[in-house]
Amino acid sequence: MEPNPAAVFDTLLAYQQTAALRAAIDIDLFRALGESPATSSQLATRCGASERGVRILCDYLTTIGLIVKDNGTYSHSPTSQVFLDPRSPASMATMVTFLGHPTILEPWGSLTDIVRSGRTVLPGQGTVEPENPVWVEFAKSMVPMMGPAIGPMADAVLSHRLGKIRVLDIAAGHGMFGIEIAKRNAEAHVVALDWKAVLAVARENAGAAGVLDRMDFLAGNAFDVDFGGPYDAVLLTNFLHHFDEPTCVTLLKKIRAALKPGGITAVLEFVPNDDRVTPPEAARFSMTMLGTTAAGDAYTYREFERMHVAAGFKGLAPEQIPAGAESVLVGLS
Repeated sequence: MEPNPAAVFDTLLAYQQTAALRAAIDIDLFRALGESPATSSQLATRCGASERGVRILCDYLTTIGLIVKDNGTYSHSPTSQVFLDPRSPASMATMVTFLGHPTILEPWGSLTDIVRSGRTVLPGQGTVEPENPVWVEFAKSMVPMMGPAIGPMADAVLSHRLGKIRVLDIAAGHGMFGIEIAKRNAEAHVVALDWKAVLAVARENAGAAGVLDRMDFLAGNAFDVDFGGPYDAVLLTNFLHHFDEPTCVTLLKKIRAALKPGGITAVLEFVPNDDRVTPPEAARFSMTMLGTTAAGDAYTYREFERMHVAAGFKGLAPEQIPAGAESVLVGLS
């Protein structure tokens, strides 16, 4: 590998890419591009912004491949048309609300201190402090990111459990994982567990999906609240990574006690390989946990298997199921 000074320079200026994309979403640039290809002057009128600002912003977005410029006219790239135009069913533009939330951004100004101490500078347990309002924003805005995983999660559960089933969805957030199971199986009943304010979003989504009559809502802390049950399956979507391994084992023991004989866990996580640097998307997620939690991490398949065995499970099903940048792991009791 040859020395590459551009890699250093580009990384030091990477914050500009984040800021440019957020500005484009804020002024509704991608909706304006969706109306028709346009000059910077025309786009400035559509967006209610200055021509100079829009021109420079559009040129910058062109250089990083998000939009296209041809003879002074800007238009959607395939990526921006599908994932950034708010009229697209696959639009991810709402994610800026959560990923750009002050609570999520705050730690990155203090990363040196975090690296030295090994934990977030956010108060208490970081983003998992009780009733943290940031999770309401997550529930409202992050469904597009979860989209690729919703189907595989439902597949994983329903391939192990058919007919009448009872499912507990821990840290349900927007509720879409449990909702999808209820949509696919008319005999499924789902209990969504999260903070009260977050569950209001899940309840709204369940009503829109027509499955509200087969969902219950349990407010509280997953480590303290009585799960009820017994359940055929427990969903753990993007939850275990917030905690250290002993804490995860404690929760898994509680889950196992709430499962019927032969019940399963369905765990959705970023799962790096044993080298902890591949695949890049999963490996990098550990940095998010360093910045925002007291002890969280991105765990490998072997580490998740070890946690399940320590909690009394037989282990994990032989294969992890790809779900976008994440994987679904099935724990067998």
